[in-house]
Parts: sequence; C-alpha cells; structure tokens
Amino acid sequence: MRSPIKVSVFTLLSILSGVCGFSQSLHYSDSTRFRTVTGNTAHRPVVKKIKPIHTELSVGFRLQTDGWSLYVDRGRVKSDDEKRSDMFYNIGLWQAELGERKNPKEYKSTNSNLDPFAGVKPTPFIFGKINNFYTFKLGIGRRVMIAGKPDPGSVSIHWVYLVGLSVGMLKPYYIKTDNEANPIKYSDATRSKFLTESNIIGSAGFTQGLSEITFIPGFHAKTALHFDFAANRKTALAIETGMNVELYSQSIPLMINQDAKPYFFDLFAAFQFGKRW
Repeated sequence: MRSPIKVSVFTLLSILSGVCGFSQSLHYSDSTRFRTVTGNTAHRPVVKKIKPIHTELSVGFRLQTDGWSLYVDRGRVKSDDEKRSDMFYNIGLWQAELGERKNPKEYKSTNSNLDPFAGVKPTPFIFGKINNFYTFKLGIGRRVMIAGKPDPGSVSIHWVYLVGLSVGMLKPYYIKTDNEANPIKYSDATRSKFLTESNIIGSAGFTQGLSEITFIPGFHAKTALHFDFAANRKTALAIETGMNVELYSQSIPLMINQDAKPYFFDLFAAFQFGKRW
C-alpha cells in the first residue's frame, strides 16, 4: 500500500506536467499564427495612384436668338487639389467657333401662286433677304468654379468668360424669279423683283454666291454659366446658357428695309460633350 505522501507527490507532478504541456502547445499555436499573419502582409495588393485630370477637349452646338453655331473647346485644368481635379477646378480655355447670324424678322415662305402647269416647281425662300452672314471666331478665356462636385454624380457650376477675334463672311443671297433665266442677287436694279413675292420661284441655294464672299474683321465677347453633369471623371458633358456680343468694322446688311448694323447681341443655350484626361 502506497503512503499518502507518495500519492500526493505523484499527483502534483502529473498536474505540473500537464500545465507545462498546454503552455508549450499554446505558445506554438500563437507563434504559428503570428508567422502566418506577418507572412500575408507581404502579399497585400498595391493600390495604384489615380492620375489627376489636366486637359479637356469638347465639341458643342449653340442655339442663339439670332442664329446658330458649332464650336470646339480646348481647356487646361487649373486646380490646387490635384487629387480632386475632376470635381474642384478652374480651366484656361481656348475656343474656335463657326456660325451664322440672321435677322430676327426672317421667315421662310413658298410661292403657292405659281401656275402648276407651267413646269415650275417652287422652293422655300426668305422674303426680303439680301445677304447671308457667317462668322468664324477664335477666343481665349477662363471657366471659373462657382460650386464644385461634392461627389462624381453631382453637378458643378462654372462662370465662363471669353474674348477674341471674329471674321465675318458676307455672301449674296440669290433668288430665282419667273421672268429671269438666271438667279439674281440684290442691287438697286433688282430691288423691285426682290419685293415682288408673287414672282419669286425660290432660293437659288447655298452654293450660289460662294465666290463673292466678302470678309469683314471684328471681335467678340461672351459670358455664360456652365453646368457640368458628367458622371465619369474622364467625360465632359455640360450645358451652357449666356450672352454674346460681336462688333465688326462695317455695317452688315441682311434684309431690305431693315437697318444694317455693325454689331450683334444675342442670348444662347448650348450643349457640349467630350473627354478629359
């Protein structure tokens, strides 16, 4: 029979042995987990830095109270915060524009009084018109931020101002009449024929008079509000609304019995789209 002292000593040694074994097992498990975690950090993906936007190129169509125009904008982004240059920015702007100016009193007409059995087919014409006037403009300016985009899906608002040179192109407006073999343009000798609507067959077409274009120098200025609602940082998509003024070196005659003036003033709305990079 074992003595109580020997049994107690044996029991105590067994408990201590078990505790040491558990401690070693726990230490091994923790160190293995630590090596696994630290080993994974070396394989974490590297996030690429987003390049800031610095250039914009767009085209647009402008509808004016006295005509229309097509234009191209080239812009250089100017931003203090390059990381958010797609949402908070100003732009240095260059613009080229081609358009047409019209008198507000112009209206298209078709002569329905012509004899349908005479073999003459009437075409639309503008009664009283004597010249077409086209413009080519180069401008420089800025697009200044009023309100930036809090997030990519919202709208930013900019103030636009431009000044530059203009070249006016005055082209004679030819008409066909029932008592002339060839189309005629306006002069003192043909004034009565331009004012006799019942004898006009129609317009002679755009190409008639191209070789007689007169070039008239001038300058222009424009101001507008620009609303950028593009959802993609690399897309330009906007509308503009504003006013434009042009001044030329001579008066521009467009219609009979209407005063010829050397200047034009109009309100406009425009839509433009393009890309940014």
